[in-house]
Amino acid sequence: MADVEFPLPKYARVVTELRRRIQEGVYRPGDMLPSEAQLVREFGIGRTTIVRALQILQNDGWITREHGLGSYAKAPPAAERNSTRLGRAVLELPETTDNFSLLHAGPAPLPAPVANLIGTDDDTAVLRRWVSLYEGRPSELVSCWFPSSVADGTDLGKPDPLAGGIRQHLQAINHARIDHIVERLSARLPEAGEAELLQIEPTAAVLEVVATVRDASDVLLLIVAVVLPGDLHELEDSYSVTD
Repeated sequence: MADVEFPLPKYARVVTELRRRIQEGVYRPGDMLPSEAQLVREFGIGRTTIVRALQILQNDGWITREHGLGSYAKAPPAAERNSTRLGRAVLELPETTDNFSLLHAGPAPLPAPVANLIGTDDDTAVLRRWVSLYEGRPSELVSCWFPSSVADGTDLGKPDPLAGGIRQHLQAINHARIDHIVERLSARLPEAGEAELLQIEPTAAVLEVVATVRDASDVLLLIVAVVLPGDLHELEDSYSVTD
């Protein structure tokens, strides 16, 4: 089956618009951005989506966020990056935030779909799994599977938090550099254990994004699977139509 790029989440529209305003000087360095409540009204989307967009902008160096005070614009980063895709956002997530809860770090049996994507005869790989929280509620269940050749010599199998996220850790420890990511989206019912971890009903729909992460030589670095409660997330895309 050919690789297909799927629609961007709605937070991508918020990220793109706020970056444009910072680039064009609507928000100058040090200016306070509209509050979360104001952005909810402006964009007509939920607060969870707004928070995710602000987190991405903070991770990418476009804004700073001060708890209880608000978000403030920074000078545009010297090297602009496009981090609106979920797979990349996960890889750059610092694990030292209050909204991060690590569930597992170490060897784990490979599920058949992941084993097929990795293309290995091994029965296990290194798994790093966590839940991201929003206002105390689980909003994402993330599983990152690493071939042993990638995880060897790193801290990916240890329960210590990665301050700079997985992408930075891979670059720093074994000089692995991510070049491209292919994401696939599906909707399904939660599998065994997922409903409990996400605090949803067993019959509630979830969205799953599976990202295959490779370097410039097309060598697989890891598989990312993100399970999202359907009532907290929605997807949207905008594109032109030409003859």
